[in-house]
Amino acid sequence: QVQLVESGGGLVQAGGSLRLSCAASGGTFSYYHMGWFRQAPGKERDVVAGISFMSGGSTYYADSVKGRFTISRDNAKSTVYLQMNSLKPEDTAVYYCAASSRLRSWVDSREKMEYWGKGTLVTISS
Repeated sequence: QVQLVESGGGLVQAGGSLRLSCAASGGTFSYYHMGWFRQAPGKERDVVAGISFMSGGSTYYADSVKGRFTISRDNAKSTVYLQMNSLKPEDTAVYYCAASSRLRSWVDSREKMEYWGKGTLVTISS
């Protein structure tokens, strides 16, 4: 079983920055596509960013965060990161790390993810 643990969430003012980390264990990290999802109150859990297996893999970003967020991975440390800049109040949500061994596309990927972390809360004040 793959275990994923997120960290780095917290409270930050609009316009600020935050970096989330997701540490993986119990599997071969380099074999998994890794993604960040978020869920705000009353809304569905949607993909924020994704990165394919292997360091330097191709990346995907939701339109709402493109240009502001950057996903990266360090396979040697079995860790994936999400650097969030120019944060907005609408970015407030619980952010989840997820892993998949096989994925065709990041669009509608939520139900295809095999492992999930428990989430970390990000709150952006206005």
